[in-house]
Amino acid sequence: MHVLQHSARQRTSALGSSHAGRGRSPSRTRSASPAPVSCAAAAGMRRPRAATMARIVRDPGRRSKEDGVNRRGYGWRSAALVSAAGLLLATGAAAQQTHAGEYAQADINYGMQIYGETCVACHGPDGDAVDGVSLRSGQFRSAGSDQDLMRIISAGIPDTAMPPGDYTASELAGLVAYLRTMGDFDPSDVLVGDAASGEAIYHGSADCSSCHRIGGDGSRIAPDLTDIGAVRSAGSLAESLVDPTAAMLPRNRSIRAVGNDGTVYSGRRLNEDTYTVQLIDENERLVSLVKDDLSEYTVIATSPMPSYAETLTEQERADVLAFLLTLKGMNR
Repeated sequence: MHVLQHSARQRTSALGSSHAGRGRSPSRTRSASPAPVSCAAAAGMRRPRAATMARIVRDPGRRSKEDGVNRRGYGWRSAALVSAAGLLLATGAAAQQTHAGEYAQADINYGMQIYGETCVACHGPDGDAVDGVSLRSGQFRSAGSDQDLMRIISAGIPDTAMPPGDYTASELAGLVAYLRTMGDFDPSDVLVGDAASGEAIYHGSADCSSCHRIGGDGSRIAPDLTDIGAVRSAGSLAESLVDPTAAMLPRNRSIRAVGNDGTVYSGRRLNEDTYTVQLIDENERLVSLVKDDLSEYTVIATSPMPSYAETLTEQERADVLAFLLTLKGMNR
């Protein structure tokens, strides 16, 4: 994204998901102020409560003990959600994946948390409490690919003890990552991220709200994070905190444009069509430019969001990640 003129505003992000508006008609430059048979997945799933912890495995040692929870099924989610979760995993849909290295560790940790909240009561902490199913050893009845597994988790299996579950794309990605890697490690010593502490860091030392917006609070110059925990996987969010450019989505890149009269425009691109481009500048003004009126137009591939690899500790990054994963829209 473009390096903005005011350094205090340079924390634009690789984190969020910007939603482009529809193309506007060509016009001159203007500016304005300003969603009993079981299966491979967890039986008895319910919509999890807002996540309060994100786990980062530090040492594969003792086996973790998960407590059972009350469960109830919800309506199954659409095929589009399953496809979105498959994209978040960034893996081949056809091949069964069984090694931890094929999944982001943050996704595995997030899935481990969700499994403990929604799946362990039926499948057990080792995934072998249902006859004929051993999640830890990769023994599944009905799921050969990640996409199959996501569909079963979402839709359940009719006329069996496996009910549907109401999950976001990022939750599905985490669950699949964990289920596919249960046999590859035995996490016991984990770094637990606290969402409340992460929220304090977000508004405090990390100063994220100077660029990002949650609900009605914060700046508009970087992507809106209101539903970031539903649309971005734990793995991609964790990467954003340490390598923002690598994790930045193409749609979140900024631009630098120079008008035929020499005026320089810079900011986050909101929408672009054949004739025009719309952006929001460092002063949070909406600017629409006609391409024929530009002498230069550059899309910036580098994110000006700072890396927190050195400025935040591992614990603090885990806390911020835990907070971001709770952001699933105003109505969830």
